[in-house]
Amino acid sequence: MIEEYYLYKKLGDIFTMKLLNSLFSVDKMLKHVEVKGEIPTTKDTYKKLAHIAVPSVIEMVFMSIIGSVDMVMLRGLESPATAIAAVGLAGQPRLLTLALFFALNTGVTAIVARRKGENKKEDANRALRNAILIVLVLSIIVSAVTLNFSRQLLMLAGAKPDTIDMGDSYFKIITLFMPINALTMCINAAQRGVGNTKTTMYVNLISNLVNVFFDIFLIYGLKSSNGNYIIPAMGVAGDAWATGIGIFVGFILCLVAIMRDKTNSAFLKLSLKDNWNFHKETVMSIIKVGGNAMVEQGVVRVGFFTYAAIVASLGTASVAAHQVGMQFLNLSFTFGDGIAVASTSLVGQMLGKKRPDIAAIYGRCAQRAALCVGILIGITMITFRGSLIKIFLDTSNPNNVESYILALSVLIVVGLFQPIQMSNVVISGCLRGAGDNLHVALIMMICVVIIRPSLSFIAINVFHLGLIGAWCSAFIDMSIRLTLMYKRFRSGIWQFKKV
Repeated sequence: MIEEYYLYKKLGDIFTMKLLNSLFSVDKMLKHVEVKGEIPTTKDTYKKLAHIAVPSVIEMVFMSIIGSVDMVMLRGLESPATAIAAVGLAGQPRLLTLALFFALNTGVTAIVARRKGENKKEDANRALRNAILIVLVLSIIVSAVTLNFSRQLLMLAGAKPDTIDMGDSYFKIITLFMPINALTMCINAAQRGVGNTKTTMYVNLISNLVNVFFDIFLIYGLKSSNGNYIIPAMGVAGDAWATGIGIFVGFILCLVAIMRDKTNSAFLKLSLKDNWNFHKETVMSIIKVGGNAMVEQGVVRVGFFTYAAIVASLGTASVAAHQVGMQFLNLSFTFGDGIAVASTSLVGQMLGKKRPDIAAIYGRCAQRAALCVGILIGITMITFRGSLIKIFLDTSNPNNVESYILALSVLIVVGLFQPIQMSNVVISGCLRGAGDNLHVALIMMICVVIIRPSLSFIAINVFHLGLIGAWCSAFIDMSIRLTLMYKRFRSGIWQFKKV
């Protein structure tokens, strides 16, 4: 019996090693005819991927955690569920107005990464300068228009009489900081393109910590020893001002980081002495890649906006539970997004070096890493969902009980989301890094604009499945999206895109 045990154990170990080798070994990721030259070892490949991905994951995870803390701060208000719902509803039009800049930043990252691979330093810096000018002009225009139509946008997002005033106050204050926010995003996108994720990590961590620090005083106010307010309590508006102050601090830090290098050793560097005139070819390349990404961001935001409005029709308790689910979905999304930053940067750089084979290897390694992380997070989220939800909703308050019960079911779906979502984020990041944004946009249009809202509407209004029906619709959307993205990646067409 003992001999049989050790025999089976040895056979199991051999099988496990072969399985792991076939899944994670670089040698198994390419056919012989695809190899264009010497390829890095498995150890070196994952090491380089981790060098870029780890700071990015840390940055985005902490940003998401701090963003969640920002939401948790509201639980001490008189009507926490209403406040959470109001801030959550304001988030959709905010992301809709920022979609233009997300798109341009996709172009900046892809172009800078490609120029890094080609070792064209001046071209990379010219691209960044031109992108900053474009973003500055557009952000001022967009913020001015948004301020005039803030209430209408919130009503379209599904705001009700009990949330519209708080949501409008929050949204208007945040919009004032849009130009600064957009410029910070632009500079950080370029830094990620060259793989400098440590700088963006420090900038965003400090920015968000400043946000939380001011939350403490601006949401609830600060009293003197005699009981008078030194700083008045502003509630949801205080939350918005704290976020704005954090955004401003982040902008100053990212400017200092990219302008302070005196040795000329940094690949990216800005100076007022540089030529800040528009360069036609550079602008056209940004518009070409960013324009396709703009289509993607536009349809995505419209789709998510519509989806949020459908969920909002279920009432404040469902919206609050939905926002709790979104907080955990966004938190887990950041793990995949951090890994995707590395794959986007490395794919772009390798294509610039005319090594599509190594670009494919980095993409596949990143996807496998994301899959493993997604499985671990999904199991954790489902197992401890009750305790996790109580971070946001105090169940001793009877007004929160309905939202808590709804959120328990939502987090099961969110947990099942994880491997699919993270794999999808990384594969789409690879395609964006190659400049294949138009195909990504078409897939997003089919899934986010058509499939998700349609299924959600049917689930809620025809089958009366409520909030869980809306989330199951999102799960179906994500599964179809991953299938289509992965099919495009395996085709290899993205390797021949010109940027």
